[in-house]
Amino acid sequence: MAKKRPQTKAAKPRTESGEIPVVGAREPCPCGSGRRYKACHGRAAAHAVTELVQRPFEGLPGECDWVALRELVPAATVELTLKGELPEDVPSVTLATVLPMAWPALRRDDGSVLLGLQNDTSSGDLSRDLANTLRRALSTQPGTPVAAQRVPADGPRLQDLLDESAAFEPVVHSGFEFWIPDSADNASPEVSASLERANAAAIPTVKLSGVDAAYWCETPEKNHLRWVMPHPEEQLLDALARLHAQGTSSLGEGTRLVGSFRAHGLMVPVWDLPSGMGAEECEKPAAELAERLAKALQTDAPLTAEERRARGGLTNRQVTLS
Repeated sequence: MAKKRPQTKAAKPRTESGEIPVVGAREPCPCGSGRRYKACHGRAAAHAVTELVQRPFEGLPGECDWVALRELVPAATVELTLKGELPEDVPSVTLATVLPMAWPALRRDDGSVLLGLQNDTSSGDLSRDLANTLRRALSTQPGTPVAAQRVPADGPRLQDLLDESAAFEPVVHSGFEFWIPDSADNASPEVSASLERANAAAIPTVKLSGVDAAYWCETPEKNHLRWVMPHPEEQLLDALARLHAQGTSSLGEGTRLVGSFRAHGLMVPVWDLPSGMGAEECEKPAAELAERLAKALQTDAPLTAEERRARGGLTNRQVTLS
């Protein structure tokens, strides 16, 4: 049996880790250590791009709507405003929930950019992944989709690229016809087939106008209201428990607070609604509930026994989406 070679310490890198460019995992590390990149500086880079960022949209205008469009809304678009001027050949940048064939982004024939939100990402920081896709889309040839790629650990985030003073105003669509701005005749067979599949799977959804980030949706058996809220989870659970114990957590007769989602660091309470209750019928009770909730959020008294039981029930009916 051959003797093992004695292990020796790798030579000290000649440059700082922040200066090491990203190369292939099996290629020699550019630092000059003699080891493969994945066994040298690639370890830190891999950890940096996989570490989960709990609230990737924190600090952006409309954080709650970003979460809703990422997780809950089938078809919606938002016009984005970048810091500084757009390139001369890019007339606009639009965020879209989904793009044909799940493309990360698309540079249209007229030079405009569509950025897809509901895509798998290569790292644990969704904001950094989207920013990388957006930057590449701005320089992609018109009429070309943007492919997914590994994101550098030190790349910019959406918070670095988007104008934080601009409003974030989602437009919810009944289908995905916005993919083809002129006519369906312009679409390739693949895009047309993708459009047909997407439209068939889309759940009718409406954004309420009287409160922030609340979305009504219709399903065959009953309707729902899904409301993304910005409050800290523990504080929000306490407030909802107070309302639930008082019998004031519903949106009216036949409605019920059934639980909540947890998505990208925010809570999304969900109400079951009668099948005959449309989005317009939700507007007034949702506004009234928002007032009751605001008062409950200001209360810091210890929960009563009944409120603690209500809180336990709400906690048991939480589902984590991301």
